[in-house]
Amino acid sequence: MPYINLKILGKLTEIQKSEISKQFTETLEKVAKKPPNSVYIVIDEVERENWAVGGKLFSEK
Repeated sequence: MPYINLKILGKLTEIQKSEISKQFTETLEKVAKKPPNSVYIVIDEVERENWAVGGKLFSEK
């Protein structure tokens, strides 16, 4: 059972989330021979004030 946890800065539309889920699932089906109904995907949308790079929050940039 593949489990993908995608963390992304900011918000995605429902259409974007659907397409991302579809493409991840198709890739695992083609490359790893995993059945689509066994692929679990969680998309975490992280607010700018909760994500940092180089010692600075994205909300500070």
